[in-house]
Amino acid sequence: MSKPIRVLVTGAAGQIAYSLLYSIAKGDVFGADQPLVLVLLDITPMMTVLDGVLMELQDCALPLLKEVIATDKEEVAFKDLDVAILVGSMPRKEGMERKDLLKANVKIFKSQGTALDKYAKKMVKVVVVGNPANTNCLIASKSAPSIPKENFSCLTRLDHNRAKSQIAMKVGVTAKDVKNCIIWGNHSSTQYPDVNHAKVKVQGKDVGVYEAVKDDNWLKGDFIATVQQRGAAVIKARKLSSAMSAAKAICDHVRDIWFGTPEGEFVSMGIISDGNSYGVPEDLIYSFPVVIKDKTWKIVEGLPINDFSREKMDATAKELTDEKETAVEFLSTA
Repeated sequence: MSKPIRVLVTGAAGQIAYSLLYSIAKGDVFGADQPLVLVLLDITPMMTVLDGVLMELQDCALPLLKEVIATDKEEVAFKDLDVAILVGSMPRKEGMERKDLLKANVKIFKSQGTALDKYAKKMVKVVVVGNPANTNCLIASKSAPSIPKENFSCLTRLDHNRAKSQIAMKVGVTAKDVKNCIIWGNHSSTQYPDVNHAKVKVQGKDVGVYEAVKDDNWLKGDFIATVQQRGAAVIKARKLSSAMSAAKAICDHVRDIWFGTPEGEFVSMGIISDGNSYGVPEDLIYSFPVVIKDKTWKIVEGLPINDFSREKMDATAKELTDEKETAVEFLSTA
């Protein structure tokens, strides 16, 4: 058996973590022969709840789980990490301005970035889930200058999976028959789900999505709106946010970082925009199509971008630029 890896999940007493921890602990993410030390971080008032989660993980009697550590201290949580999955963030409360939300989260992610810088391994892979995920990820990265920017990513895989599933349902195939959807930009309602380069397997052969769906108005209208608004739709129906599908997307995202993407397929993740060829401003965490090999992502280059796409890609970049400016202002005082 290989040496255990240390994996941190923050917001570990919350509902996404409750759906996520079992999948990680039983080997769905890092493989069936990779032992784990799971570190669970949450805020002090949640420690009693976190103890309950700890007991349940112990009671699962999982062969790969070497140790579970529950803590409210960053110096314990971030020590010697191989992977950090940052789920915890300040949720938006009724009547809260986006600016207030950003301010509260800049404080959290500056602190966690600083702790990563100080205590984690330099090759740690950091995935930010807590919203606003892109900007939180940028702040964490800026607060951890000794860790390569490329090691930070944020979750847009849930949006990617939502897009994939909408197309599959429309065509009447399963999700595994749809590949190369793209989420461009921010994990917010300005994100752009793009299927211009996606393929659907119909009767054994790969067909472009526009050809397979045969409904351009739907693809340019309701499809995009459905994916953009899906999180809100789930909250409206469940009265709780999408935890099961978010946890599944986190597993997909981290597994692809660890083991790479399948040949001929790309996935979406929020990554540093430096040096991209799609006209996206530098120094943003922006969702791009990527392929991953040897735990290193590469943006898929050379995809033709039509005017419809260009406009949507620019709009989400503008939102991210505005968010970044507000967040960086707060950074100096956080």
